[in-house]
Amino acid sequence: MADFPKEQFITVNEDHEATCWGCGLRLLLPSHAPIFKCGWCGAITNQNTSKCESEGFWWRRLRDRCFVCVLLVFMLFVISGGMWAVHPILFSISYFCGIFHSIISMILSVTTLSSFSLAAFCCAGMPPSMQLGSFPAVRQGDLENYTFCHYCSKPKSPRAHHCRSCGMCILDMDHHCPFIGNCVGAANHQHFILFLISAVISTIYVSIMSIYAGLHLWPQLTHNFGRLNGFNRDIAFRVVMEISLSLLRSAALLSTRGLVLVYLFISSVSVEIGLSVLLWQQLCYIYEGKTYLSHLSSQGNDEVGKKDCQNLFRFFGCPYSISRYLPNFWRSRKRHKR
Repeated sequence: MADFPKEQFITVNEDHEATCWGCGLRLLLPSHAPIFKCGWCGAITNQNTSKCESEGFWWRRLRDRCFVCVLLVFMLFVISGGMWAVHPILFSISYFCGIFHSIISMILSVTTLSSFSLAAFCCAGMPPSMQLGSFPAVRQGDLENYTFCHYCSKPKSPRAHHCRSCGMCILDMDHHCPFIGNCVGAANHQHFILFLISAVISTIYVSIMSIYAGLHLWPQLTHNFGRLNGFNRDIAFRVVMEISLSLLRSAALLSTRGLVLVYLFISSVSVEIGLSVLLWQQLCYIYEGKTYLSHLSSQGNDEVGKKDCQNLFRFFGCPYSISRYLPNFWRSRKRHKR
């Protein structure tokens, strides 16, 4: 008699069925496959995710509204305070200077407030609405690389990101800015950059005019430094300390108009520094053809975006190549391998 093995082990690869959320087709998947892609519509399904509740949504909305109100009050104070403190001094110096300052102030104020309103109160960018349903209604490749947002219960494109503060998916989301109370996305990113540019120029102008007007109001320094023999570090430090003390003593004699000018100068310089850093960061991301979120997601990858000035021109709405109108040294030279 033939000897048979006492035990036989048979390995069976069990498949299980899963339903695509995009087209409704049933797919046979290997076991332990939590993420899969539909071969018909291209939708990506992640079975590990579940419907999540957005906690603290109303607190974040209240925080954003408070920041927007504070920023609006600050901008209105700078505009009205500058008009009250600077205009009489400039008109007393020269009528032409007063008219010129009024025109520049009006242009900067309207530009800053309008760009802020467009960035804060317009929709940041809704992703395109895609049709869901059965297999005949959804054509092949309609939902390529789309995922399902469990917060919105809607399809989410690869370029969209869900913002818990706004409670919706934003197309080409850069970040959520609490100071405008809105996300920065495809629809208002350009308005946000224009607001930063206008705000930086306005703060520079306010700081310059505050110094110019303050020099005509500041009490004359009466301190006598005497005769300085030579120059070294100790003498320079003593001179700086004496000038600082003299300025502080004379500041006590300033009028209300002078104190407002001092506040405008300090606040405009501090805001100018912060906005300049943010504007430079934003322009660097646009130059690389990225957003802030895409930059964070690509930090662990070796992919390098195409850095080109055409990204900046395209972002500001220039469809045609402007490099042909620029001098030759502005154009990037092509390197050919031998």
